[in-house]
Amino acid sequence: MNQSGAKRRGWRRLFRRGPWENAATVLIAAGVCMLMQPYWMPLYTYSFAVILTGTVGFIIVSHFPE
Repeated sequence: MNQSGAKRRGWRRLFRRGPWENAATVLIAAGVCMLMQPYWMPLYTYSFAVILTGTVGFIIVSHFPE
């Protein structure tokens, strides 16, 4: 087997859809929890950025191979 084939397989293993989709979903859920908590203002302040990052990440990750 040549080096490029092994390298290509390594990239496919790293960029599988399942784990990255789960991470993006957890990020979105964390942003929603940050938005709904009433105690600490910095969490509320950054909640929209966290939700937006998770949403954009989910859109990008949905194009990864399974």
